[in-house]
Amino acid sequence: MAKKRPAPIDLTVAPDAATAFRRRLHAWFKRHSRDLPWRQTRDPYRILVSELMLQQTQVSRVLDFYGRFLDRFPDLYSLASARPKKVMEAWQGLGYYARARNLHALAKHVTTEQDGVIPSEPIALRELPGVGAYTAGAVASFAYERRAALVDTNVARVLQRVFAPHLHPKSGPGLKQLWLIAEQLLPRTGKTTWTHNQALMELGALVCTARVPRCGICPVKTGCATFPLLEAKASSKADAPPTRKGKMF
Repeated sequence: MAKKRPAPIDLTVAPDAATAFRRRLHAWFKRHSRDLPWRQTRDPYRILVSELMLQQTQVSRVLDFYGRFLDRFPDLYSLASARPKKVMEAWQGLGYYARARNLHALAKHVTTEQDGVIPSEPIALRELPGVGAYTAGAVASFAYERRAALVDTNVARVLQRVFAPHLHPKSGPGLKQLWLIAEQLLPRTGKTTWTHNQALMELGALVCTARVPRCGICPVKTGCATFPLLEAKASSKADAPPTRKGKMF
């Protein structure tokens, strides 16, 4: 007998729920956002450098390298003309050196094939070396203020917990669903999308963390599908009778 397929989960975000989520999230970000150097620029090259450095690397570590790298290679042309050895030396200590090689290849491609202009649309950005779906959305949003969605590890965690707690965020189908949720939550304008995407990433980095979510100070806990589950779990632990450890003699 053939197994029945599970019924598809409706992950449509109601417009009023999306509006409330954005309002709370953006208000929190304006009060609590970190002052990071790549948030002070709209230069696509500098945004691209920061995004590649931040892949699988903590912000505190990137801060030590970002300024020095840009002092050495202030634009695409200086990077494109550099010897590979010099680029790797500037990246030394950050790890994941394929990022540096991809960035160098990207600089050569853009300066020779695209007149030194980094594309502004996600589809065109994804054609560049080392640029995936997230990085394309980040550059389009943060450099050009395009209305583009992005989903990295932090954003996926936030969206999964708030809107789809039973979704597996690391599976192919699960990640695809999270991208669809991200699209539904986008503000109407690209300028507001800049704030929105930065705020989503900041919330995942500072509050809705992987190990210990800080639900007590979370600005979007109202309407979060996971918050009641965590509260119920904490309540059941508090009501459980204490257990005694040790040996019986």
